Amino acid sequence: MLARIAQELFWLGRNLARAEATARLLDGVFQADLQGRPDDPSATRLGWDSLMHIMGGQRNGVPARRDAVLDALTHDRDNPASVVACVARAREGAQAVRDVISAEMWEAINTTHLRLRDGELTTRPHSGPYSIYQHVKERSALFWGLTGRTMLRDEASAFLSAGGRIESGDMVLRMLRVALPVGDEGDSADGQAIALLQAVGGFQAYRRAVPAPAHAKPVARFLLFERSYPDSVAAAVDAVNGALKTADGSPRSSEPILRLSRLSADLEFRRSAESDADLRVTCQEVQRELGKVDADIAQRYFGGARAA
Repeated sequence: MLARIAQELFWLGRNLARAEATARLLDGVFQADLQGRPDDPSATRLGWDSLMHIMGGQRNGVPARRDAVLDALTHDRDNPASVVACVARAREGAQAVRDVISAEMWEAINTTHLRLRDGELTTRPHSGPYSIYQHVKERSALFWGLTGRTMLRDEASAFLSAGGRIESGDMVLRMLRVALPVGDEGDSADGQAIALLQAVGGFQAYRRAVPAPAHAKPVARFLLFERSYPDSVAAAVDAVNGALKTADGSPRSSEPILRLSRLSADLEFRRSAESDADLRVTCQEVQRELGKVDADIAQRYFGGARAA
């Protein structure tokens, strides 16, 4: 496969996963903001300042306001982190590889882009943004479902999947580092833990998998280590590793595959041996390692090129 095509597929997956993760996070924070009671300290949730920090926004000491954050991260085309901008970039990538993906996949992402671009779902974001986020989540699920049903399971689908999964793992790590500074935070951190589970769509999965209440430390461990939950960091690492093994003709000599294998083993070791006090350090180290994996992938498969 041409390096250019592989790179387009990889970043198509990343941009679509970023749009979905941002939509889920915005929806979770918005709903928590509506339901929270300022006089109840145990109801402390992910705030708008935290959300901007997660997405890499500037923080100048001025508290972030809800409407400004919704504007910046939902439909501001000039903000590369916004949902609309991510979908637009994904659509550009899909257009470049239309002969590789299926017609149904192209139709799914193109229709999503057109509805967002034309303002059909973004005319009243402050009074009711739920429809925007629900649409993006549903259309993203449709795209990935069509990928599994209509695309050959070859190196093309492998690079597409690798991009989506590495982005989802990175987004979970960002959320954990900001929303769950594991330590002695008490009720405040526990409220944020519940909000985070709701934002990533893992609340029901957590309740089935973990007997402990949704406090900060067990939630952090679940989102880091629980391989049976597909959006955990460990599951994302394993999925990227498996996808690259499919795409690479010489996986035993592939630096990104070797690094991912070491990271997967390290996560399993930390799951059984690490104290809860080190979870925040784990998030930092794993995110740093995923950044190295990203650079290795670009070097080995894309000729050293990096997407902006």
